[in-house]
Amino acid sequence: MTTTKSINSSRSGADPSAEPGGRARRWRGYSRTRVGPLTYVAMTVISLIFVLPLLWMLLTTFKTESDARSIPIRVMPSEWTLRAYRVIFGDAANPVYTWLFNSLVVSVLHMLLTVAVASAAAYALARMRFAGRNLLFGVLIATLFVPGFIFFMPNYLTMSKLGWLDSYWALVVPGAAGAFGVFFLRQFFLSIPRELEESALIDGANSWTIYTRIVLPLSKPGLVTLAVLSFLGAWNDFVWPVFVLFSPNKMTLAPGLATLQGAYTTDYPVVMAGATVAAVPVLILYVVVQRYVIEGVANSGLKG
Repeated sequence: MTTTKSINSSRSGADPSAEPGGRARRWRGYSRTRVGPLTYVAMTVISLIFVLPLLWMLLTTFKTESDARSIPIRVMPSEWTLRAYRVIFGDAANPVYTWLFNSLVVSVLHMLLTVAVASAAAYALARMRFAGRNLLFGVLIATLFVPGFIFFMPNYLTMSKLGWLDSYWALVVPGAAGAFGVFFLRQFFLSIPRELEESALIDGANSWTIYTRIVLPLSKPGLVTLAVLSFLGAWNDFVWPVFVLFSPNKMTLAPGLATLQGAYTTDYPVVMAGATVAAVPVLILYVVVQRYVIEGVANSGLKG
C-alpha cells in the first residue's frame, strides 16, 4: 500500500514535460525558441545574397548602354528599354532562338539517356550477382577521381570515327554513362528492401518486371535528382560544344552567348539579356522539380 501511494505521489509530482504530451509541448516550445527573429533575419540576408545578383542582371537588361556604364552605379534604369532583347533576338549573326532550341534538345536527350543507362547499370550492380561485380564497381568509382579533361581527346576521336562531329549526338552520348550517376542510383537502390523483390519473384516476376514495376517507381526521388543534374550539366556545358561543333546553327546556348561579348564589345545590357535567357529555363525547372522531389522523398519513406 505504501509503495502504491509513493508511486502515485511521484507520478502526481512529476514534471509534466516527462509525459508524452509534456515532451511534445517542450519540443514545440524548443522549436519556437530556435526559430526566432534572428533566424528569420539571417535567412532573409542569405536569400538576398542569392537573389540580388539575379535581380541586378535582370535590371541591367532594361538599361541603356550609357546607364550600364554610368558612375556612380545606377541600380534602376533611368530609361526603360527593350533594346538588349531586340539585339539578341533580331541579329541574324547570333541566332539565339536556334541556340536555345539546340540546348533544350541536347539537354533533354542527354538527361533521358543518362537516367536510362545509369539506372540499368546501377540496378545490375546493386541487385544482380555476377563474377567481378565488386571489381567492376571499384573501377567505376576510380574513374570519379580522374579529371574530366583527360577524356576530351578519346571522346573526340570516338566521335570523329563515328561521324558524329558537328551533330547533336556528339553532345548527347558522351558522358551519358558517367560513373557518378551509376554510383548515385546504386546507393539509392540498395536502400530499397529486398523483401519487395523477393515477393515479386515468388509471384513469378522476372528481373525486368522487378526493375521497371518496383525499383524505378520507388526510386523516383533519386531518378528526378539525377535527371536534374544531368540536364543542368548539359545545359551549362561550355568547353565540349566548342570542341565538337563547327556550324553556328548547331551551337548551343552557353558557347553561343559567349560570342555576344565579342560581337558587341562590352555591351553589358546585351550580355545580361543573354544570361537572362539562359537562366530562365533553369529557374523554371527548379521551381517545378523542387515540388516533385519533396513529394517523392516524403512518399517513399520505406524502412528495411
